Amino acid sequence: MEKQKETLRRLCRAAVLAAAVFVTSGIRLVIPVGEGNTALHLGNVMCLLSGLVLGPVPGGLAAGVGSAVYDLTNPLYVASAPFTFVFKFLMALVAGAIAHRRVDLRWNLIGCTAGSLTYTALYVTKSFLSNLWFKELPLAAAWIAVLPKLAASAVNGLIAVVVAAPLAVWVSMALKRTGWAMP
Repeated sequence: MEKQKETLRRLCRAAVLAAAVFVTSGIRLVIPVGEGNTALHLGNVMCLLSGLVLGPVPGGLAAGVGSAVYDLTNPLYVASAPFTFVFKFLMALVAGAIAHRRVDLRWNLIGCTAGSLTYTALYVTKSFLSNLWFKELPLAAAWIAVLPKLAASAVNGLIAVVVAAPLAVWVSMALKRTGWAMP
């Protein structure tokens, strides 16, 4: 019976954070870029927080599911949902692998930075390859077209690190006091 309760608690934690990722992904400033767009948003904060609080795999799943479901509800992003799932999963997985179970701001900053850099590298690489293969842009043009996305991702990443790292310390302590901390 106790094992079932803990499984339910884990599922509830992941569901709450997936919902937070979904909601904060919608808090965005869309920036038109050539034929497409990019955006500044708060979803990455919750993706990193998911990895730090839940751990690598559960946090990755919460981040991936919340982000992919957001993409599926927006016609502009539907085609990107599978990539979003994988990229956000890996973002939270990296952050959680480095800093989970350490209620320490320094480790959270390291984990969040590594997670944000992982996501940015994946996202920019996908955008660059898409420009080459699907839009058939020349190499230089494909790189230039991705620069605004790189800039927006860098800003998103910086905001996510600055907010998620200290927030994770506070959330972890609050979860511990309520008995909802990860065992």
